[in-house]
Parts: sequence; C-alpha cells; structure tokens
Amino acid sequence: MSDDLSTRDATAMAELVASGDASPLELVDAAIERVEAVNGEVNAVIHSLYDEARAKAQADLPDGPFKGVPFLLKDLGAAEAGQPLHMGMQALKDAGFRAPMTTYLAQRFNDAGLITIGKTNTPELGILPTTEPRAYGPTRNPWDTSRSAGGSSGGSGAAVAAGMVPMAHANDGGGSIRIPASNNGLVGLKPTRQRITEGPMIGDNLSGLTCELVVSRSVRDTARILDAVHGGAPGDPYACPDPLRPYVEELTDESKGLRIGQMTAPAVPADVDPECVAAVESAAKLLESLGHELTGSSPMDAIPDAGEAGVDIQDSFLTRWAAGQTAVLDQVSMIAGRQLTADDVEPLTWTLAEIGRERDSGRYLRDVAVHQGISRMIAGWYEAGHDLLLTPTMAEVAPKLGSFDDSGPDPMEAFHRAFPSGAFTALLNVTGQPAISLPLHWTPEGVPVGVQLVAPFGREDLLIRVAAQLEQAAPWADRRAGVYAG
Repeated sequence: MSDDLSTRDATAMAELVASGDASPLELVDAAIERVEAVNGEVNAVIHSLYDEARAKAQADLPDGPFKGVPFLLKDLGAAEAGQPLHMGMQALKDAGFRAPMTTYLAQRFNDAGLITIGKTNTPELGILPTTEPRAYGPTRNPWDTSRSAGGSSGGSGAAVAAGMVPMAHANDGGGSIRIPASNNGLVGLKPTRQRITEGPMIGDNLSGLTCELVVSRSVRDTARILDAVHGGAPGDPYACPDPLRPYVEELTDESKGLRIGQMTAPAVPADVDPECVAAVESAAKLLESLGHELTGSSPMDAIPDAGEAGVDIQDSFLTRWAAGQTAVLDQVSMIAGRQLTADDVEPLTWTLAEIGRERDSGRYLRDVAVHQGISRMIAGWYEAGHDLLLTPTMAEVAPKLGSFDDSGPDPMEAFHRAFPSGAFTALLNVTGQPAISLPLHWTPEGVPVGVQLVAPFGREDLLIRVAAQLEQAAPWADRRAGVYAG
C-alpha cells in the first residue's frame, strides 16, 4: 500500500479515508514506512513523532478536508505544544527545547484533519535559502543529492518530493516556500501578508516579511489547505481582506484574457541562468495558448534605481532581516537563561545579529518606509492594467550543497551568495503580495526549475485559477525524483 499511496496527493488520500478504502492509521503507517525508507538519503525529517501520530490516527479526528492525511511540520514557525522546536539551532537542540504552546496555524492544520508524523529540517533561524544547519546536517535534493533542496523550508520540500508525505508545512520570509518548491519540483504558494495568522506568539514578524502555508504536489491541495487555514485571529495587528469566494472554486474557472507582465531581470544585481529564462519563455507561450495576454511589461519600470532616489532594496532588506536575528537571539537567550555568544550560533547568524544591533531604530523605520514606497509603486503597475506578473522563481538552478559556506573571514559572503536564489522572491515579501512557484520546467539533467506568478495584494484567487489551468495544460504529477519512496 505504501508504494501506491506515494503517488497520491493529499486530496486523493483524504478521499480514501472518506470512502472507507483506507483508515487514517493505514495512511500514517505507510507514510512512516516511506520516511524510514528514504530519509537516510535526503535528511529531510529530523524529529519523528510516530507514536503520537499513531495515537491520533486511532482517535476521533476532526472531519476536515484532509481527515487522516499524514503531514510534516517544519521545525520553525507553526508548532504544537510539547513537540521539539529547535529552529536549526544547536543551542535549542542541546537544551531539548519544546514548543510552549500550540500556534493557531498548527491547530488549524489539526482541525483540517492532518496528522503530523514528524518535523522537518531548516537552516539556523531560517536565514539562508539552503537547508544545511550545523545542528542537523544538510538536507539533500531528491532530484540530485549533490544539490540543495532550498531553504528555509528545504526539509519540507525534500520530504514531499521524495514521496514521504503529499504536503508539508512551510513558511516564507524571502522565498522560503517558493525556493524549495522550485528546487524540488513542487507547488509553493506564498500567501498575502497576514492572510494566515502567525499568532499567538507572533503578530507582525520583521514588520510583515514572513508568512506561512505549505509546499504540495498539486494546485488543488494548495487551494484546499488555504481554504482550511486562512484568516486572522484575536490580537493580530492587522488583517488581510477576505477572499471573494472559496479558493477551490478557482480550480475549475477557465476564464481567459488576463493581462500578464513578464520579468526576467531581477530587482537586485544577479545573473540569471539561461534555464530560468527558458522556463519563463516556455510558460509565457503556454499562458498565451490558454487565452491570456503577455505584455512584456514589468513593475520594475516603476522603481527608480538606488542612485536616483535612494531606493536600495538589498540594503533596506538587510536592515529588517538583521533586526529579526537580533530579536530572536535575545529571545533564545531568555529561554537559555544566559546571554548567547558567538560560539552558540553559526557565524552568519552572529554577524547578522551584530548588524541588527548596529543599525538604530530610526534606520529601521526609514527602511520599512522605503519598502512601503516600493509596494505602492508596484501596486500602481497592477492598477494601471495588469492582473499578474510572470518571473523565474529563482535566478539559478538548485545550487550545489556547500555553496553557502559562512566559515571564512567574512560570513556575509554566504548572505550575498544567496542573492541569486532570492532575486525574484524576496521583493514580494517586502510588498506583501501573494506569489506561487510552479514546476513547469526541468533542465536536461532532470533538475526542476520553477516559474513564479505574482498577483496584486489579496488576490490568491487569480494565482490558483491560472495555476490550475497551467497544471492541466502541462501536468507534472507523473514526474518522480531520483530518490523516491515508491
């Protein structure tokens, strides 16, 4: 049964439970078998929760859309009380730290009927677009184990691509849902800022850079889980507008005539791999064949260069990113009962935290204001007559493991090395817009290359509608990674 189940998405697994053709315990046992079969090759799952999962599978489960479906939580962000929460940090691993409470999103995953069987690997504090923490070792890409699975949700991406589970939790502060989706041949939707609550422990993380959802095999799974978990919660600092209708209704909407811009030059200096450009060009032709209009226009035309108006996307992003690491290290120091030192964390983590301490609160507010200005400029491009934007997900094909080494004299070299991975994704964390990565291209060597669609603020409906059209026109469900539990 395990081999047969590995080919099914989460919706199909839930249908087996609903029809009585499989029990939740059978699904969980089969998923555990698959994890045990291939995790040694990819190192995606770092905490097993098998006994807890089996007990839940035999108890009364919520009658949600994914009742009885096995699932994995990333070891960063959404968490269940009492489960390990180490965030890629050796200090938390050594302390045996466990989540003090269940987050609202984790509870919504439970209410949807999902059964968490383990937790997935992540880089330290989710900083880099590769998953190679010193605490748990590298996660390897199932399509090519010499390559990165991406980050920071690389463990989740590798687990789904290797057939362990059909869908896994992921979050995104600069591309951490979409980059693993691209590297692993998956669907990865970054929702609109505050579409999904991050409470109760987080309200406005890094002034709104981060958001949470999943990586999955199918657009329909992404639509259904978004329907199940979206919405605010008491105490959230602000809210996203409600969708116009359930997202699953977009799956069968065949409307045409959307105006779609196209961008293959990123907002930050980075060379773009020809395979990434080819992925966009192929997707553009496919979209035209589906009845949409490709204009060739880009919202980057609306953003002045740094030299003209002081708009420096890279440096202003660094201000917010570094401040986040400073704040987290202070929080972990409180958990540890002592002040953390450079010896407790990886060199890049410490360097970023030091930058966060050096840049004062005035500079932080100034750089947030710069980002808000960029958001208005890009919103104006959509208001002027565009529905979507098409870009590569990344400026590079999945890089080799070891490419982000921070052990040299300047740990920031690893941060700068990350630019090609996040060149097209991080800007959308700045603006808060929704964006989706789709597996529409593979290199001649068989490595996945994602394409990204970007919608106006609050318009995930457009992304799901067009993504479903593309999935039907150029299906990817039958593709299998080289390391696959099936």
